[in-house]
Parts: sequence; C-alpha cells; structure tokens
Amino acid sequence: MATITDSIALYSSAQNSYLRPAISSRPALSISVRGRLGAFPEFRGLRVHLLPKPSPASSNFPKARPFPSTAGIVSQAQDTTLDVPTVTDRTWNSLVLKADGLVLVEFWAPWCGPCRTIHPVVGDLAKEYAGKLKCFKLSTDDTPSIATQYGIRSVPTIMIFINGEKKDAIIGAVPKTTLTATIEKFL
Repeated sequence: MATITDSIALYSSAQNSYLRPAISSRPALSISVRGRLGAFPEFRGLRVHLLPKPSPASSNFPKARPFPSTAGIVSQAQDTTLDVPTVTDRTWNSLVLKADGLVLVEFWAPWCGPCRTIHPVVGDLAKEYAGKLKCFKLSTDDTPSIATQYGIRSVPTIMIFINGEKKDAIIGAVPKTTLTATIEKFL
C-alpha cells in the first residue's frame, strides 16, 4: 500500500519572515499528514457539459473575441429555482393585505445563510401551488418597517396570510414538508 507523507514547517523569525523563509531557525510548528493514495472520496455533485459554438448571427460577442467550445460546469439546481416576487413598503398593501386568498411571505435578509437555503423551497411551493397560493419575499434590510410591524426578530420567517389577516408564522429554515403541511391546513 502506497502512502504519502507531507510535512509543513512554519518558521518564526524576527526579521522579514514574510519576505523569505528563515531556514536557520527551528520550526515553530510542524504538521505531518499521512494518508493512502486514493483515500479521498470522489465528488460527483457537478456535471460537465460541452457548450455548442453559437452561430455568427446569434452571437452577442464581438467578432474579435472567439467563443470557446470548451467544457463548462453546470449546476442542476439552477433549473429548479423560481424567482419569487419581492414585496416592498409600497406594494405591501396591494399584494398582501388586499389580496384574495392565501398569501405566503418569506421575510429574509441578504446576509442570512439559512434564508438562501429556503429560497428554492419557496420557489418550488410557488410553482406547486400556482393559482391557489401567492408567494412573495420581503427583505428585512430593505423594508424594516413591515418587519417591525409584524415582530420579525429572526430570519427566515415565513408568514401565511388569508385575505390580509395573519394566520400562521414559521420561524427558521424548515423542511419543505413542514411548509407544505402548514399550507394544506389553510387550503
């Protein structure tokens, strides 16, 4: 069995340690890594597709810049997401409070990691319940007055409204099954 041994030595030197290694000094820290060749798992999350060459008539690139016909990496998640419309202070009354039927509003923030994980779920629900449910998202950074009015203290928070009246709230990045069960209660 073949093994790999790598050693990394970090040297400490008082003068210009960032410009040249201090070979004459003793190592301040020594790290050894020992492992088998091929022991790392293989990542299979992305697929490589060949990109076709565009025709000269349909090309948006300048004539001097050649379009490469190389392989590209494509994420399959991009096809499943749906852009959920945004609600602001101006559109809150007309889109949410005066809406007939069931409305789902996702309160989120651009800096929130869990908010980004729940965006595709809300997009899937909007597509799945099209005609029965209206889905919107509201940035708490851009519209803090609405978030304060409804007592939003944590994002993501998903609220369900029926005919402009708040009926339920779900706090946190929850699974799609939890959101589906909540929506089904009100349909």
